[in-house]
Amino acid sequence: MSHDHEHAHTHDHEGEDGHEGSGEKGHGHGHGHDHHGHGDAPARALGAALVLTASVMVVEVVVGFWSGSLALLADAGHMLNDAAALGLSLLVTWVAARPRTVRHTFGLRRAEVVGAFVNAVSLGVAGILVIHEAVQRFGAAPEIRGVGMLVAATLGLVANLASAWILSRHGGSSMNVRGALMHVLSDVLGSIAAIVAGGLVLGLGWRLADPIASLLIAVLILFGALRLLRDTAHVLMEGAPEGLDVAAIERTIQQTEGVLEVHDLHVWSIVPGEPLVTAHVVLRPGAHGTGVARLVGVQLEHAHGVHHATIQPESPEAPLVSLTKKPAKP
Repeated sequence: MSHDHEHAHTHDHEGEDGHEGSGEKGHGHGHGHDHHGHGDAPARALGAALVLTASVMVVEVVVGFWSGSLALLADAGHMLNDAAALGLSLLVTWVAARPRTVRHTFGLRRAEVVGAFVNAVSLGVAGILVIHEAVQRFGAAPEIRGVGMLVAATLGLVANLASAWILSRHGGSSMNVRGALMHVLSDVLGSIAAIVAGGLVLGLGWRLADPIASLLIAVLILFGALRLLRDTAHVLMEGAPEGLDVAAIERTIQQTEGVLEVHDLHVWSIVPGEPLVTAHVVLRPGAHGTGVARLVGVQLEHAHGVHHATIQPESPEAPLVSLTKKPAKP
């Protein structure tokens, strides 16, 4: 069985020495994988959020011990977790911005997703610890200084809102920054819960408001952790990117002029928002492999926003294995 193993790529691939690689170019859109300056804006946003979070965390720890408030200490503990998450995200952003090498041909951009995954796990652990301590306090709620709790929680809310604004406006679309933002947003809700609990303790003397607020904070933490864990695991397991219809992509390729059939289609991403497609296409008689592959790349970019596709043309004798079509019964 003969196969026309001619490869055509829809990108201009530069080698590490700055010269073009051996793969033939497809359509004329060169999107390299060296993202110089990629981490500048996210790094600045993460750094500013880290300074804010760490500063308020110290205040909440001091006031939390002084006032006896578990909700405030829970919020401070979560902010400690946030500070660690922001520090990790800052490191990961720097690593992900490193240029690609012969050992890491995609660069280290997947570090963004790994960092977000670690943040999701740490969020879950923090939530479980808060739940455990809150349950213990239902049996014997200690004396709480409501004024100090209320003031510190309000300060924490302001700092968390500022950090969330910085990350959402200047952090870009990085999943790593999104992980850090999830930490900060859960702290915003935690600070609100602590403020409400402080008001109830101060106004009504209701001590149980403190562990109840702590449980609410923990539930919010766990909810955010599970969502982030699901999304990062999907990327790490090479799942098809959200918002892309694989069956529609296969139809687009199948309907491209010169394509007889498509098989071995793979759709995934290194980081969210940058889908990658590889596929084998069986050529119609008389079709030119490189021309068809380039046309497929153009169609994928226009119809689905896929800017990186690698297409392998093959002769009609190649075996056909479709993702969306059931094999015909003999």
